Amino acid sequence: MNAATTIRTGATIAATLYTVVLLVLGLYPSEFRYLFAYIPAVVGYGVLVFDKWAWHWPVIHRLTGRPWVTGTWRVILVPSTDSHIPKGGNRGPITTYMTIEQTYWSLHATLRTKESTSRSSNATIGAPENSGTAEIGFLYDNTPRVEHQHRSPRHEGACRIAVTGLQPKSAAGHYYTSRFTAGDMDFTLLNRSTDYGTFTEAQAADPEHTAS
Repeated sequence: MNAATTIRTGATIAATLYTVVLLVLGLYPSEFRYLFAYIPAVVGYGVLVFDKWAWHWPVIHRLTGRPWVTGTWRVILVPSTDSHIPKGGNRGPITTYMTIEQTYWSLHATLRTKESTSRSSNATIGAPENSGTAEIGFLYDNTPRVEHQHRSPRHEGACRIAVTGLQPKSAAGHYYTSRFTAGDMDFTLLNRSTDYGTFTEAQAADPEHTAS
């Protein structure tokens, strides 16, 4: 269980138990004199609402100052000329799709290509104070489809992405892998959905692909 899940779960359990105790004691919120006793419970549930939704609502978003990057992005990978790409491998540019799931305290990215899927770990997003630019960084584990593993084994890598503004629609970054490959990444936001489970599903939602 990561830190964000721990915070949400702890706040929800504490608020629920506190509310149950008040009700058992006969302190019902319908009676005005007991209404203020429920403030701690409201705060507990408020932590959950803030983390999952409220932090990027208008006005509140300006106060949090954290970019909202949830959604599915088209990512064009351009491997460097020095990358150790095995014979038969794709030397790019490579069209991929990244789905980012984000709350205020957590971030998870899944990158899908025709041949493999990469899932992030230790993902972070940092926005320096009074700066319109933020940086997303994460480590990832890549698992190729079995049919490609003879030339493209499982591996690890790292990625860094720079975004500008509170609701960026494009971004740029770079990646490195344990297979001694590296390259640049160009991002374009397709939509806010995180429901695409495969490369094919994400590609079908890409206007650039369906229009070609």
